[in-house]
Amino acid sequence: MLPYRAQGLTLSSLGIGAYLGPLNDESDRGYISSIRTALRQGINVINTLLNYRHQQSERAIGRALESLQQAGEITRSQIVLCSKAGYVVPQAIPTESLLPGDIVGKSHCLAPAFLTDQIKRSLLNLRVSKLDVFYIHNPETQLAFIDETEFYKRISIAFATCEELVAAGKTAFYGIAAWDGIQLARLVALARELGGAKHHFRFAQLPLNYFMVEAISARNQNNGERPPVPLVEAADAFGITVIGSATLLQGRFASGLPEDFPNKFSDLLPTQAQRTIQFARSTPGITTSLIGMSKPERVSENMKVAAITPFTDTEYYSFFKR
Repeated sequence: MLPYRAQGLTLSSLGIGAYLGPLNDESDRGYISSIRTALRQGINVINTLLNYRHQQSERAIGRALESLQQAGEITRSQIVLCSKAGYVVPQAIPTESLLPGDIVGKSHCLAPAFLTDQIKRSLLNLRVSKLDVFYIHNPETQLAFIDETEFYKRISIAFATCEELVAAGKTAFYGIAAWDGIQLARLVALARELGGAKHHFRFAQLPLNYFMVEAISARNQNNGERPPVPLVEAADAFGITVIGSATLLQGRFASGLPEDFPNKFSDLLPTQAQRTIQFARSTPGITTSLIGMSKPERVSENMKVAAITPFTDTEYYSFFKR
């Protein structure tokens, strides 16, 4: 698998997530086995969240990592471990530390006490002492309940908390994991106010798949006096590493693709999932494409893509020619 170097880390072009599944032991075992298989086959980026399966996904990942380390198969430094905080999780809310109004819509929180509490729980679940990336998850959710001025005030406070978490050795970097649009320039400006040029806001995670290519196509990022640019171009200018989520769009990639879509792929990639993964991981400016995988056999099938060279920029953009 082609590795990338970013922020001093080595990242695989595919990463594994643990979002979906029922809250039962069978799903836990599936994720444990999938994580082991993924790491043995070359994936080293793991994406999780306290909210995924109400903490059970993180706990399953922790068990898998611990078993592989105890067996001497991996070391912690070989893994890029990422978690998030934003949505409240039943039985994991530091109610006594929060103020009225900290939780909006009964579901989302950016308060310092909340973020600090959540990363501590994630580290405990994952059986590690430090994350590589700590994302603020879908902060734009708050805009349905507060105005823009208050929103950026809360983001600034959240970034200050994240810088403190970096200083305390709880995470190496922090970032934003968003679904709807974000203004990267404004976020970077806040980070620079707090940490100067050496701030630790260095990652952005956002959806990127055949149906969602706004990150490379929509010129929606204000760039000073220059014309707006796509997010990946702005990220490159700001030194932000972009991670792609929703690579398979939770299985909804199976319909709506153009008739000639299969013709652009190697015969070694016969499944629609493999082709969709190859498209996403070839996107210029995307470092890692995340895929939720709860079964080891699915990991092995998807990992066949890793043996294929990503598309060149010319080959990639040919998908958009009409």
